[in-house]
Amino acid sequence: MVLRRTVRAVAGLTLTVLAAGCALTGGPSDGGRTTLDFFQFKPEAIATFDRIIAGFERERPDIRVRQNHVPDAETALRTRLVRDDVPDVLALNGDGDFGELAKAGIFHDFADDPVVDTIDPGVLEIQQALGVRADGEVNGLPFAANANGMLYNRRLFAEHGVAVPTTWAELIAAARTLKAAGVTPFYFTLQEAWTAMPVFNAIAANTAPADFFDRLRADRTTFADGYAETGRRLRQLTELGQPDRFARDYAAGNQAFGRGEVAMYAQGSWTLPPIRDVGPDLDIGVFPIPADTPEATRLVSGVDVTITVGRQTDRRPEALAFARYLLRPEVVAAYAKEQSAVPTLRGSEPTDPVLREVLPWFRQGRVAGFVDHQVPLAVPLAPVTQQYLIDGDLARWLRTLDREWEKVARRR
Repeated sequence: MVLRRTVRAVAGLTLTVLAAGCALTGGPSDGGRTTLDFFQFKPEAIATFDRIIAGFERERPDIRVRQNHVPDAETALRTRLVRDDVPDVLALNGDGDFGELAKAGIFHDFADDPVVDTIDPGVLEIQQALGVRADGEVNGLPFAANANGMLYNRRLFAEHGVAVPTTWAELIAAARTLKAAGVTPFYFTLQEAWTAMPVFNAIAANTAPADFFDRLRADRTTFADGYAETGRRLRQLTELGQPDRFARDYAAGNQAFGRGEVAMYAQGSWTLPPIRDVGPDLDIGVFPIPADTPEATRLVSGVDVTITVGRQTDRRPEALAFARYLLRPEVVAAYAKEQSAVPTLRGSEPTDPVLREVLPWFRQGRVAGFVDHQVPLAVPLAPVTQQYLIDGDLARWLRTLDREWEKVARRR
């Protein structure tokens, strides 16, 4: 799932976390059993993890795993870290926030653990690029990957004679054909700033220079130099969306697409379960948002869930036992099936028929990571992009990103 960078009142959140009290602390209790504190961020996966935990506890009756899931997990975790209260085992989004925490030395180093050799090297490389405590360390185990592209309604495409686009020009032409026929080409949910990021990431992967962030960190380029075309295409696409796109949220988008009211929805595999809750029989397809040529198109994929262990946990053997259990092939496969995810182990493939459509990009290595994971959290990329899509001022968007990046660079 893409990171939802929401803002909360810190005082209110702290009270929420403190109120959870005992529910957020593991320890050697419960009749001689060791209790592990398992912190995970996905509310839609609570039941799935409950089943996984039950299987582990049957094998290890000496260990109890207590699953903790709280609203706004990112901020809740940071609040716990301030109190030096690191969970024993964590399931986190493999994003820029994870990379920053890894660099800070919060997580265990799995580099010498044989389980690392079971993970697909390409997936591991995407995660490693986010950041590690020191060269050579592996601070998390990729558990589930995703595919970020364009979901589409097969029935509407067929009814209006629209083929799956393989170039940017074909995508725009398909949208205009659908619009002329009275069909909403794209549904956007820009009331929530983070929902601009999936389409931003997909376009940037095929328009911005591949070495852009390396050069930006070396002060050898700017957003104004490297991201103008990304911005132009992002606005072009969103302007083909529904008129009320700034008044609709993520839930509304899932419902509209699930009811078959729109042809395309720029989201990722994490969206499939809630869409199917609305339209279980909807015939869904997916394709990467294309570049100017089919050969240049890359699929955006990231580590949707990574498993890690607190570096200083007092329950290290038990925590590592649970982490290794989570990375068993049958466990990874079961999670991927239930959550419409891409499994991360060598030789594994998604069972979801929708995701099997993008297998060629994975097999050919034509995959790019999430661009926004390269941007520090202190740079307000999502809200700045949301404002740009409202006012259409490309030059101001680029200037603002450069100014915010420079602020963070000076502080560092």
